[in-house]
Amino acid sequence: MITGNGAGTEGGGAVAPPHEAYRAQPPAYAGNPPAYPALAPPTGIERALEAAVAGGGGDAVVEVLARTRLHADIPGWTAPLPTIRDEASRRTCVPVLTPGMLPPWHPEWVFREVSLGELARTWPYDVRRLAVNHGTPYGAMVDARPKHLKAWLRADERTGGPERRVLLTDSGGPLYGPLAHGLALGAHLAVTNGLIWNRLGAAYEDYATDRARLRSPWGIPHRAEYRDRLASLMKNQLVGRVQEAVLRTRHTLAARLGRTPTGEEWAEAVARAFAARDADDRALADRSLFFIALYEDRLRADGALAPDGRVDTLAAFDLGRAVNVVRLALGARYGDPHEAEQDVLRLGELAREAYTSWADFSLGYLMARIVHRAEDDGPEAAEHTYQQSLAEHRILTQDPTSPYRNMPWS
Repeated sequence: MITGNGAGTEGGGAVAPPHEAYRAQPPAYAGNPPAYPALAPPTGIERALEAAVAGGGGDAVVEVLARTRLHADIPGWTAPLPTIRDEASRRTCVPVLTPGMLPPWHPEWVFREVSLGELARTWPYDVRRLAVNHGTPYGAMVDARPKHLKAWLRADERTGGPERRVLLTDSGGPLYGPLAHGLALGAHLAVTNGLIWNRLGAAYEDYATDRARLRSPWGIPHRAEYRDRLASLMKNQLVGRVQEAVLRTRHTLAARLGRTPTGEEWAEAVARAFAARDADDRALADRSLFFIALYEDRLRADGALAPDGRVDTLAAFDLGRAVNVVRLALGARYGDPHEAEQDVLRLGELAREAYTSWADFSLGYLMARIVHRAEDDGPEAAEHTYQQSLAEHRILTQDPTSPYRNMPWS
């Protein structure tokens, strides 16, 4: 447990050193207190915080917190932020949790995500301590006097807030097996948003945001609509029927020829397949074929796609997004963990039917993302999406800690 007063610093305030022994004293949440792990830090965030605390520098701790999504308990979903009394220092504190320290899912425990900058701007005038992961082995007690709040704001501005485009793994979550495999299908969006990929827990982002993201862009205001939308994603009905038909045409032709068809052969086959369709479908098919061929060439040139490789289906986009919709719905309390696990397991089965490797799945996901952006907004607008998607593909296929490197596909 990390607690105590310590001497203040100009940057972020005092941070007490960790005790050698861990005494479980969890924060005061509504209902029964959550259990915390007592071994390795759950994620790299807690490891970085532990190292900063061990170094004894308030500035280093503030830097870590400025790059971190913090979660505040909100009993009854009411403001303001709750406070607790730290018995060791006899001080009143605002408790927050780092992502790896959120407790297991509970129907009545909800959390609000806050940044260090937001905490500084809304800080209670009569509280002088921020208790990070209070009562756990990965905690920090940080000074919150006015001069320190100014340092929090500077750090928040300097770092740009919580990190994104980062792979976060919960060491206490599923790492192998069918459930981990299913959760890893959603890793692209987890990396995009800087969220833990292998968790079905208390929140995806936070309670309010999870509900808001379901409403827009998904159009899901309640549980019944959630189940309908998830069923559509499982059937690959949202990724684009025309785009899938264009790819299916090439796949069928390749099976007949015993080789990947040339661009001319593919275009002729698509023209025949869409001859009886309406003008809008024919035009969309032409655009889809053009952009798929364009970005396959780009991916080959960038070394992400083999010289003789191709993308045969965009199903990964619906399946990967479906995992995140399940996690959002769990955070919004539209379902429970058991139901969510069963849905994620089913999504894993569907993915294994559609693809033969993690790399193929990842390429299908990013191709859908890029092609849809190019079709909607043009290739110039899609360039940023291409670069971002390629970077995330490389993280997931090359990072030694990635589930795509540590789990077999089948």
